[in-house]
This record gives sequence, C-alpha cells and structure tokens, in this order.
Amino acid sequence: MAVKFRDYYEVLGVARGASADDIKKAYRRLARQHHPDLKPPAERAKAGEAFKEINEAYEVLSDPDKRAKYDQLGEGWRSGMDFTPPPGAGAPGAESGEWEDLGGFSDFFASIFGRPSAGGGRGVRFSMPGSDIESDMPVTLEELVHGGKRRVSLDGDQQIEVDLPRGARDGTVLRVAGRGARGMGGGPPGDLYLRLRMAPHSRYRTSGDDLEMDLALWPWQAVLGDAVRVETPHGLVSLKIPAGTPSGQRLRLRGRGLPRRSGDNGDLYAVIRIVVPERPSAAEREAYEALKRSATAPAGRPAKG
Repeated sequence: MAVKFRDYYEVLGVARGASADDIKKAYRRLARQHHPDLKPPAERAKAGEAFKEINEAYEVLSDPDKRAKYDQLGEGWRSGMDFTPPPGAGAPGAESGEWEDLGGFSDFFASIFGRPSAGGGRGVRFSMPGSDIESDMPVTLEELVHGGKRRVSLDGDQQIEVDLPRGARDGTVLRVAGRGARGMGGGPPGDLYLRLRMAPHSRYRTSGDDLEMDLALWPWQAVLGDAVRVETPHGLVSLKIPAGTPSGQRLRLRGRGLPRRSGDNGDLYAVIRIVVPERPSAAEREAYEALKRSATAPAGRPAKG
C-alpha cells in the first residue's frame, strides 16, 4: 500500500534547515524506536506503519536532489503520485530479515539488527534475536506459600507451565527462556519475563517474610485468657491467649509466615481486636452490670455511676 503524504521534516522531528548528519541521527534513533520486531506482538502493526513513514521521509531527505525538489514543491514534488517505499524498507523486509542497501546504510542496520549473513542478490540479509517480552502475572498468597506450577496462556491457545520457586514474592521476576518475540532472519526468539503481582488477601497482610492477621476476641477471653483455634496458610493451630491481653497486642505464631529461600518460614502475627456483643442476652447484660459495679476505674480516670 502506498504511504500517504506527511511533512517529512515533521516525521523525522528535525528543522527544515537540518544538516544531513542531523537527519541521519534522527532517522537512526527513530528506526530503533519504531522497528516492529522490537515491539510486543500487539504493537507491531502500528509500529510497522510508523516505520514505513520514517523510511519514506529519510529516503527523500537523505537524497540531495529529492530533498531540493521537496523543499521547492512540497507535497507536489512527486507530481501527485503516492510514494511507495523501496523493497525491504518496510514491514515485509523486517519480517524476512532482508533490507535494501540504501546508499551505504547497511552498516546502520547491522549495528541494530545483527551482522549480515552471506548471500547474493541486491539485498543484504541480517539475523537478529527476537526481543524480550515483559508481563505481570497475578498470583495468590496461597500460591506463594505452597509453590508448585502455574499454567500461563500465551498468544492464541498456547499454554506453558511456570514453576513458582520457594521464596518468591510480590515483584519477583521469573524468566522463561525462548518464549519472547520471534527472531528476524532466522535469529533465536527472545525471552519472556513474568513479574509476580500478589492479589490482596481477605485475611492476611504481608510484611517481608512475615504475615499479619486480625484476631477477634470477646472481652472475657482477653481478660481471663483462653486457647483459640487459628486458621493459618499452613493449617489450623491452637493459640494460647494470656490473661489480661489488651486490644492491639501482637501474638506470634512462629514459622507460619511466607517460605524463605533458606528453607525456613517467616512468622505469623495475630493482632488482637476486642469485640463486644451487638445484642447481649439478659444474662450477659446482668453480668456486665455486675462488672460495672465492681470494676476499679483505670488510673487517671474517675469511675462513673
């Protein structure tokens, strides 16, 4: 398809009086930035269009005769005919790895796309590894605790298995070799990098290797002490509540936190939250009234009633 007209100086981001060296530098920078094989698959089509436009602008402005005609006639320098990029200058050449030698600029393509391979013909063939792809992978706290394998869907219907190593955390980056963008001109594919993102948990909060949770107690449990069953990521455990435990106290459950790479685990801290009955029974209300009559006021505060 022919490339429609757009001001070439604007395309390359240079002034109309730019030197040949400035034009060359701008072209090299933009070619690296917009080459489709250096983009994730979802962005390649858009990058390919931009890459064609950049090559069209450079093909004209790098040629003194064409540039002079363009400066004099503007859009009409081509006598109204659409410009078609030379073979190998756009996405088809990028796909095959073959690029036209535009007046000695094969050295530039070699610098960013790899060294040329042997071959005859008018074009120069290059081999370049595929670009790496980065993506976030959501995981649950339970997956970080227990590890194992996780299935990941790639483009299309393809799926791969990824190992979740012991000690993985939110932000850990996993490398999957050879699962990035395909190479150009027979080059090897890039790698896939998955950054783990832990979903918020309804019960536990993370703090480094440790976990924290709220533990609700009735007032008499905190005053008199008790033994309660606590659900942890590693299973149920019994936790002893010392008599006189205040609200906000942190009680440690050793080894019930996140796994460490060293082989042991962090700890789980239960934060005490005192709760009161919303609808106390008559017996409970009578008990609280008796407690009120007999209780000693805290230091610095007068007793009421």
